[in-house]
Amino acid sequence: MTAPATLPQLNQPTSERTGRGSAVGGRSRPGRVIGRILLYLGLILVGLASIIPVYWLLSSSVKPTAEIFVFPPKWIPSSLHWQNFVDAWNSAPFGRMYINSLVVTIVGAVGEICVAILSSYAFVFLRFPKKNLIFGIFLAAMMVPGTVVLLPNYMTVAQLGWVNSYAGIIVPGFGSVFAMFLLRQHMMTLPKEINEAARVDGAGHLRTLWTIVLPLSKPMVVTVMIVALVTKWNDFIWPLIVTNTDNMRVLPVGLLMLKSDEGYVNWGAVMAATCFVVIPVLIVFFFAQRHIVAGLTQGATKG
Repeated sequence: MTAPATLPQLNQPTSERTGRGSAVGGRSRPGRVIGRILLYLGLILVGLASIIPVYWLLSSSVKPTAEIFVFPPKWIPSSLHWQNFVDAWNSAPFGRMYINSLVVTIVGAVGEICVAILSSYAFVFLRFPKKNLIFGIFLAAMMVPGTVVLLPNYMTVAQLGWVNSYAGIIVPGFGSVFAMFLLRQHMMTLPKEINEAARVDGAGHLRTLWTIVLPLSKPMVVTVMIVALVTKWNDFIWPLIVTNTDNMRVLPVGLLMLKSDEGYVNWGAVMAATCFVVIPVLIVFFFAQRHIVAGLTQGATKG
């Protein structure tokens, strides 16, 4: 008999029964508006911090040198000084450097992705002694700064006679623990039943890898490939150390040639030459940013 008296109270909104007005979830409407405004302001600041250096590079590449360091800064060039690109191109053998960078980047990235796929498949689907211990050692190696291994790598390359050659630049970069780690984490999320069904059908490991695992891992493979391409295109230290002639230099190293022995630097030409290096990477990033973000997020949340 007491039910009719209590039903209207249960049908009332939670805010009315608790007496807290519209403060559902602990925040009032003005608080949510202020929070959203602060969020947008933060996003705008982060966006400007990312875009301004790129804009400054592009605008300075067509400025006369005298306008690059004036204060207050001139954001829009008074005239387009295209001579900077001509001076930059004539200051170093950029044509040869483009060829070297393309060879090093493409061959190096393909080799790195092949090694990463095979090693990650072995860590996930093969059984061998001390597998977890070996993987832990690889992870520990990832924490070692790259500059620490420069000297041992150079001594090894020198003993092999690979100094000032494509092999000396490319081969030491084939082993990437980061790429192997990302692919391993993704392969661990694949259903084990699919692999077992392939074994029942008589498929070996290479056939299983090629026909089942790789198609299912395509987004992560694309992500690792793009990251490898950008990393090798921008690599500076190792190609600088292992090469000693202008014909084997790559684009990032070529920027050093724009500085004269007397210390004079034509900054307009330097900015134009930097565009030679940066623009191909920006084009790749704009076309592939969706795959990079999706792949890295997938690797971070699964496994």
